[in-house]
Amino acid sequence: MKMRLNKEEREIERMAETFTPVSKKDKDRIAGLLKDMKKKRSISIRISDTVLEQVKRHAGEEGLPYQTLISSILHKYVNHKLVDEASIRKTMDLLRR
Repeated sequence: MKMRLNKEEREIERMAETFTPVSKKDKDRIAGLLKDMKKKRSISIRISDTVLEQVKRHAGEEGLPYQTLISSILHKYVNHKLVDEASIRKTMDLLRR
């Protein structure tokens, strides 16, 4: 009995025909980049009990460990993707006028 492939599987087979392997140099470079991205460093910070409890509460609501939430916030900040809700509301109010 011949197996029938779904759309995604047919696309994979079609693309496999045009596959060209990555050179050893490029493969090593990609592996190095991935290794660097996985590196993590432990740090210590001083934070008020109130703020820490709020972070833990928010993390619980999101279903995340609080340290993961803090890391995510820092990542968004350094990449200029942390959004200030008050600024957005102010902008929206100005646009409505």
